[in-house]
Amino acid sequence: FKENRKDDIWLVDFYAPWCGHCKKLEPVWNEVGIEMRHMGSPVKVGKMDATSYSSIASEFGVRGYPTIKLLKGDLAYNYRGPRTKDDIIEFANRVAGPLIRPLPSQHMFEHVQKRHRVLFVYVGGESPLKEKYIEVASELIVYTYFFSASEDVLPEYVTLPELPAVMVFKDGTYFVYDEYEDGDLSSWINKERFQSYLHVDGFTLYELGDTGKLVAIAVIDDKNSSVEHTRLKSIIQEVARDYRDHFHRDFQFGHMDGNDYINSLLMDDLTIPTIVVLNTSNQQYFLPDRHIESTEDMVQFINNILDGTAEAQGGDGLLQRIKRIIYDAKSTIVSVFKSSPLLGCFLFGLPLGVISIMCYGICTADTEGEVFEHEGAKKECGDRELTDEGSEEEQEEEKNGKYTELSDGELKQKDIMEKKKD
Repeated sequence: FKENRKDDIWLVDFYAPWCGHCKKLEPVWNEVGIEMRHMGSPVKVGKMDATSYSSIASEFGVRGYPTIKLLKGDLAYNYRGPRTKDDIIEFANRVAGPLIRPLPSQHMFEHVQKRHRVLFVYVGGESPLKEKYIEVASELIVYTYFFSASEDVLPEYVTLPELPAVMVFKDGTYFVYDEYEDGDLSSWINKERFQSYLHVDGFTLYELGDTGKLVAIAVIDDKNSSVEHTRLKSIIQEVARDYRDHFHRDFQFGHMDGNDYINSLLMDDLTIPTIVVLNTSNQQYFLPDRHIESTEDMVQFINNILDGTAEAQGGDGLLQRIKRIIYDAKSTIVSVFKSSPLLGCFLFGLPLGVISIMCYGICTADTEGEVFEHEGAKKECGDRELTDEGSEEEQEEEKNGKYTELSDGELKQKDIMEKKKD
């Protein structure tokens, strides 16, 4: 493989035998290989144990498992989309094909427009803008399609102020890149590769982090058809459509089904339906200080965020990181006990039991040591008392000694008195 890989285009799954996500991907990966072979695709599909061939995995920059890469000549393209058969095949066909796909006719243009929700088109001849367009396409081909066309191929409703031009077709209309208003072409394409309104999930939210936009989300229950749920969703859609010129450079709009993911992100329990604005670059978020009743209320809320009067919560500071660690640990323990109570008791009960026994042993040992020390101190004190006062025998001998000394003195005095008498 290492010697001959440049002769073909390869779609490779770098996996580890012990990885749970890799095992989950395996049946999907087998379907990808079978279908691409049936399609007659020039892309060869394979998988490699990155733990056995770590040098090759390291050569391609594999840092986690599973990692899906399309290898085309000297280039290696990372796949970062959902791990479904259709999404992986679509990625392989897009990246394996031409970097810039030509649109030779109006019929072909209409066909492509029906197949793709978002597509970028370069119109014009050779120019510095085209060179930049090709450069950006080589970087972002993993996300979207890039085409080129002549002006007469475009639909009749399209008008261009000047040529050459770069356009994006989406949301039933088109937008033209303006270098003075939109800045760098790469940044503009990266922001415009999403539709104005999205059904947001965890993966989409991760991808939106690369755009640098704030994400305004209506958190609802898709299965709930009540007025409140549908109203908030409609408000977000209206703002995305009617206020694009005001907010599209700074905001992405969409809705999220359920609050499980958003709760884990905010480390809080949000009551749905509700609206939240996320800053994916620094993990801050904004909640409206009053109930959103209309489009005007939503526009006012967004303007408050832009002018800095809305209070930002969360963030990536030290306290928030500590809170995140505690929250993740708590969530892990709860999820383990919910999925398998016996396993939870074993995993967490056994270590706690061992730690409790160790603590009890340490405390008991300290108590016995204090008792022995106290008894030793008492014995030492007793010895000192006996040493200072002497034993009973010594005290008796001392008394006898005193009596002996007194008797001798009396005898001497008696002898002196007798001598005086004589």
